Amino acid sequence: MDIVTQKKRAPTVIDVAKRAGVSPMTVSRVINARGSVRPETRQAVDLAIRDLAYSPNVAARSLVTSKEIRIGVIYSNPSATFMSEFLTGVFEEASARGAQLTLLKGEGGLPPGENEIQRLIQSGVTGVILAPPLGEFDSILQPLREASLPVAVVGGVSSENISVRINNKRAAYDMTRHLLALGHRRLGFITGNANQSASAERLSGFQKAVDEIAHVESIVIQGDFSYTSGLTAGHLLLETATPPTAIFASNDDMASAVVSVAHRLHLDVPQDLTVVGFDDTTAAVTLWPPLTTVRQPVRELAAEALQLLTQQIKEVGAEPQGARRTRILKHELIERQSTAPPKDQSI
Repeated sequence: MDIVTQKKRAPTVIDVAKRAGVSPMTVSRVINARGSVRPETRQAVDLAIRDLAYSPNVAARSLVTSKEIRIGVIYSNPSATFMSEFLTGVFEEASARGAQLTLLKGEGGLPPGENEIQRLIQSGVTGVILAPPLGEFDSILQPLREASLPVAVVGGVSSENISVRINNKRAAYDMTRHLLALGHRRLGFITGNANQSASAERLSGFQKAVDEIAHVESIVIQGDFSYTSGLTAGHLLLETATPPTAIFASNDDMASAVVSVAHRLHLDVPQDLTVVGFDDTTAAVTLWPPLTTVRQPVRELAAEALQLLTQQIKEVGAEPQGARRTRILKHELIERQSTAPPKDQSI
């Protein structure tokens, strides 16, 4: 069962930007009095800050200088579009809060080496954000634990660290129910990397929805969140004797690859095949047709993680170190042109 803290989520710089109708960077310029901002824009940002009770300078007032908040961001994700959104969220929130960032990259969804992690720790960072899937690797968590560094895990479940995520099982369930409501009864599902809890949760949500309806055929193919794995899985699903009428991929990169395979096989999307994804990254809208997908608020997840981490850093001594804080943000089903009822409604 998901545990959601009862404490109301504090607004982020992204929330202020949305309320004011400007970019997060404009909000940052207003807050830090940097650069030229039109008076009417400044007024809109100030009003949004008051309406949302946003406190951008709380951390700055409690610390001697901004240099004392140095956040290490460790990431390694095969989806370039996901990481672009994630890093944008981190950069924007760090700019608004006066935090310095140090980036450390692994390759192929795997953690950086032990020596690289130790160098990051020794560089003087005061906290670390782990982008998915790295929050589930003990080879990273253990040295951070030994260094007594506050950690925020994004996209994963953590019993000892800050955890910011969505309800992956519910999100996949909602999307599968949408496909079933359109009339599809032969479904394909492409999983994410096998060593990530989000992959298992999305598969569980898919299977739960399928099990609730009689006479539904489903086939599950292993992927790893990369475009290349989506190409392989797409061919395996579509070159069977009775291919599915709808394919649900566990992220937009793999869903985009399935659309490419469908076009190569002269299948029209969505008339011959419905394809849906997960995340709502730029990959979902840079192909034809644009993807129906689950919107995971990637930027907001990253910004929330940084906000909670800076709060924990400044509250050391006032709150037990490592106290659990969980945030589960809302997902949303985004309908675009890649879905339609199956041609043969009798299947």
